Amino acid sequence: MQIDSITVPTSELTYGCLTAGDSGPLALCLHGFPDTAHGWRYLLPALADAGYRAVAPFMRGYAPTSIPADGQYHVATLARDATVLHEALGGDSDAVIIGHDWGALATYGAASFAPDRWRRVVTAAVPPASSMASAMMTYDQLKRSWYMFFFQVGLSDFVVSMNDLEFIERLWADWSPGHDATLDMHHIRESIGSPEHLAAALGYYRATWGTEPVSSAYQEIQDVLGTPPPQPTLYIHGRNDGCIGVEFAENAAAGLSVGSSAAIIEDAGHFTQVEKPEEFNRLVLEFIQT
Repeated sequence: MQIDSITVPTSELTYGCLTAGDSGPLALCLHGFPDTAHGWRYLLPALADAGYRAVAPFMRGYAPTSIPADGQYHVATLARDATVLHEALGGDSDAVIIGHDWGALATYGAASFAPDRWRRVVTAAVPPASSMASAMMTYDQLKRSWYMFFFQVGLSDFVVSMNDLEFIERLWADWSPGHDATLDMHHIRESIGSPEHLAAALGYYRATWGTEPVSSAYQEIQDVLGTPPPQPTLYIHGRNDGCIGVEFAENAAAGLSVGSSAAIIEDAGHFTQVEKPEEFNRLVLEFIQT
């Protein structure tokens, strides 16, 4: 199944997207950091073959998607983006939403804020709020999460950009041991290689861990963040994830709604969807087709 590029204009942003499938329920796939819509290159055709219209946007600030004029990168804005895209793409109540890393946080928020828009929910690499809250109180996870705090420093833009984003290449090596990220890094350099787009990508961390308040325009969504989606949710985590410890994923389903489940993919790290695509796709398709 061929993957095509499309542009989706909205009132706030113009989104560059990858898409597969011409008809069927919408399957919206949201990427995280450091990644792009190309991280869904294996799942998009599988979704299309299963009868879905699969769309993976480049998240706000990731080229070719535009940089937001309001400079907002809070999770509430990411969840709002998913809701806006659902409407712009003509989604209905049979739509499913799938998110990885920051995309997972956006997915939790979007599914909780507008549950009538999403029939099934799949997240990967970032457990639900109940698990993450406990994770960030442990020494081991804080040590893994050092980069989040480093990104608060203005110098980090320069350091991350050095040697053609070698910093990000090293993150991939740490987070997904043994994975050849050559193709992934090619797409990442194209998307956030410029100073303004790199600043946007780091802006997600500065919004979440910094002191900038959430715009009142997003307050309604902000108020539901941390609330588990009411829909059945599948959570996926790699056993060897070097970004978020697997110990915080094993009981993830306990923090989700009835009918939810969690799956651990062996011999995979943070980017399970490109490391073990056949197993990842199988888990997703089996879940959303029930």
